[in-house]
Amino acid sequence: MEDAAEGAETKKKGGGMVATIAGVAIVTLIGAGGGWFLGGMIAPKDPAAEKAAEEKKQEAAAAAAAAAHGGGKKEEGLPHISTPATGVVQLEPITTNLAYPSDNWVRLEVALAFKGAPEMPLAEQIHQDIMAYMRTVSLQQIEGPRGFQYLKDDIQERVDLRSQGKVSKVMFRTFVIE
Repeated sequence: MEDAAEGAETKKKGGGMVATIAGVAIVTLIGAGGGWFLGGMIAPKDPAAEKAAEEKKQEAAAAAAAAAHGGGKKEEGLPHISTPATGVVQLEPITTNLAYPSDNWVRLEVALAFKGAPEMPLAEQIHQDIMAYMRTVSLQQIEGPRGFQYLKDDIQERVDLRSQGKVSKVMFRTFVIE
């Protein structure tokens, strides 16, 4: 008698689990379908918007073709901060290996804020000086926030010596160690 009661109990448990899984699957499918339908209603495809986007792509392609053939250059977006008028010169990216371990590389982008009009030959000398300095730095010297601050201070000091006070600030744009 007990065996028959245990068998009936097992069938009830197994049947309840299958019904629960089936119910969850059906509710999930209904929810996904409803979301797709509501998404289509909220953000319908607008033929006018699609046409405007296509025209914009064509204009961009025409502008790129004109620029490639030496045509007029149309600037879009925000103006760059590094212009001679502002006295800020962004140096070319510096990519070099560290002194130790020599298989680690560093990429550094720096901008210089001049006190007066920027001097491009001086900026190039500073660029070469920073690159030479980075080749003497080890990974242990620049680890952590304190090491990075020491590096910034060292580069600022080298720039001050090289520029004889013509550069007011060195701005780090990117710093990556690989």
